[in-house]
Amino acid sequence: MIAGESIPPAKAQQVRSGRVLTAANVVSLARLPLALAFAVYPAAGVRIAVLAAAAATDLLDGALARRLGPSQLGAWMDPVADKIFMLTAFGALAFSGALGWLEVAGVLLRDVLAPLGYLASWVVRRPYTVPARVGGKAVTVGQTLTLFAWLLDSSLLRPLAWATAAMALYAIADYGRLAVRNAERPQS
Repeated sequence: MIAGESIPPAKAQQVRSGRVLTAANVVSLARLPLALAFAVYPAAGVRIAVLAAAAATDLLDGALARRLGPSQLGAWMDPVADKIFMLTAFGALAFSGALGWLEVAGVLLRDVLAPLGYLASWVVRRPYTVPARVGGKAVTVGQTLTLFAWLLDSSLLRPLAWATAAMALYAIADYGRLAVRNAERPQS
């Protein structure tokens, strides 16, 4: 959902309904066993298939939520499932030694700082969630490409990791700008 875009009335009712078992939520939840499979099966071929499946579920859950209507749980569950998968996959990459810990931290910067920013907004009693943004989507694509480069033993691994870290810095700055703008608004 783009900032400022309104939810059609039928879909708004679905969001307010608090439905739990939606098609989009089931697809989002599929990333959790995929994260476990990525950690448990070290064979590159298996991990490539798992990564492709996780990327597909990330695309599919959003499409389903837009088509069939989002849920409050899904709005929370989708990014959490994304973060669990990416933290697991990049943990495996870090332990492989293919990238340094600081490089991995750069790639995961958005995934660590965005939830901390949300918690900070909650602590000051002005909870604010940032809608999907181009910078965040670019980071997800960069992370996925970085993982494929690692699994395929590509020479593009390090350049992709650094490019993704740069995109993460941009995304965090963009999120921060929106959060400041929200904090400056009078509370209703």
